[in-house]
Amino acid sequence: MSQSELNPPSLHSPVGIGHIHVADLTSKGLVLIGGQYGIGSDGAVVSRDFGEQVEVAFVNLGTALAAVGLDYSNVARLGTYLVDHDADDLTVLSGVITRIWGDKPPVQTLLGVTSLAAPEMRFEVDALAVRS
Repeated sequence: MSQSELNPPSLHSPVGIGHIHVADLTSKGLVLIGGQYGIGSDGAVVSRDFGEQVEVAFVNLGTALAAVGLDYSNVARLGTYLVDHDADDLTVLSGVITRIWGDKPPVQTLLGVTSLAAPEMRFEVDALAVRS
């Protein structure tokens, strides 16, 4: 299987914490996007605000997709992880997903979790994309 790994230069490098942003499984037509969250290029979480973290996480997801010539329309599956979420958080997430994908969102598994990699993180998203 042909696979290449990529960490887009505009995203903070996650190598120091043991992973990469993108695995391009070229021979299978699949691209795996590792967990994206509300982090700036400096490696710091942008805000403790859930909505801001969701917005930045999806921008980062778009950046990772673009690094291999894809966009949101190539996403077949999302994994979303929310820390201590409530109905308002679900409304925020739903709004962002609807804004990006309209009435045809990808398959999604939403997990409520007690924590993520950094204590100030409240949201993370990973994706499986398919080359058309």
